[in-house]
Amino acid sequence: MSRIGRKPIPLPQGVSIDIDGTAVKVKGPKGEMKQVFSQDINIVLEDGQILVQRNSDHPSQRSLHGLTRSLLNSMVIGVTTGFEKALELVGVGYRAQKQGNKLVLSVGYSHPVEIDPPAGIEIEVPLPTKVVVKGIDKQAVGAMAANIREVREPEPYKGKGIKYDGEIIRRKAGKSGAKGKK
Repeated sequence: MSRIGRKPIPLPQGVSIDIDGTAVKVKGPKGEMKQVFSQDINIVLEDGQILVQRNSDHPSQRSLHGLTRSLLNSMVIGVTTGFEKALELVGVGYRAQKQGNKLVLSVGYSHPVEIDPPAGIEIEVPLPTKVVVKGIDKQAVGAMAANIREVREPEPYKGKGIKYDGEIIRRKAGKSGAKGKK
């Protein structure tokens, strides 16, 4: 049996869950999330905990067991505390700013790059070189952060670009043949 799938998900105070067959709706202080899961997995609310059970040991059900539990846990965490992903801009003149709801990036192109966040995603710019993406959906927050990083990925020679907070960029040595020759 899946080690992750076996663990019960505790339901925090102020969070309600509505299980309607394969559709699950989780409601909390930050918002509401809905998701439809596979028919092969049973989701049960018991003693203030969510239990995920599978019907057999078929490989397809075994793979869905831990996945379903992880997705449900992310939904519960999302509606209680939410998720956030921080990005850093590294480079001379690289900066970010907010104009209304849009994120405007100046990252070395001839024009500023404007990014509109989808519904449910909030973007903050605490410093000109730092961007924070927040939301209740873990997948949407990660996808938005990846889209922002994709505008100017960090390059391996000087490390310039947009990187995740705490990400270590593998650096390459520059040209070494030109040193010492005249």
